[in-house]
Amino acid sequence: MLKIGITGGIGSGKSTVAGMFAVLGIPVYFADDAAKRLMNTDPRLMADIRLHFGDAAYTPEGQLDRKYLGNIVFNDPQRLALLNTLTHPATIRDSASWAEKQTTPYVIKEAAILFETGSNHYLDEVIGVSAPKALRIQRVMERDHVTREEVLARMRKQIDEDIKMRLSDHIIFNDEQQLVIPQVLALHEKLLARAKA
Repeated sequence: MLKIGITGGIGSGKSTVAGMFAVLGIPVYFADDAAKRLMNTDPRLMADIRLHFGDAAYTPEGQLDRKYLGNIVFNDPQRLALLNTLTHPATIRDSASWAEKQTTPYVIKEAAILFETGSNHYLDEVIGVSAPKALRIQRVMERDHVTREEVLARMRKQIDEDIKMRLSDHIIFNDEQQLVIPQVLALHEKLLARAKA
């Protein structure tokens, strides 16, 4: 079974593209959703978060206090980096365990910061989803109801999209100029053939 990654800059449409593969019957692991789940369910990760961010990181009911943690990490790049170094190994372990249970020719892991975390080393190939910066900014502003400056601040926390695309094995252009579905279908056939070989 092939393990394929999907990544792209914020607003590129990587989740939408991953969803298209899911419609084709390919299991998709959404890393951001998994990380949120694991912060509330993985005993090792929860213990690490309590150790580094205090018991107040969790409510009395044992659920992650997102507001408390967010106030710490989004104002301190070093604390955010620390949180990432705790959550990414847990997500990598969880995705590997999840992939072993699948029976399809290939599976997909969708993650915004695939190269930044080194997760790409656990994958056979990576699909980059590309869109022009102006379009990505517009999409995120509309989706998250945030300002242009807030979107740019988020973009600065990721490696440049041009670098991501150069590191990717395949590129899907989600630029509202080219149809995405035919690109997904063609890549799906290519990955099925590769998995069979």
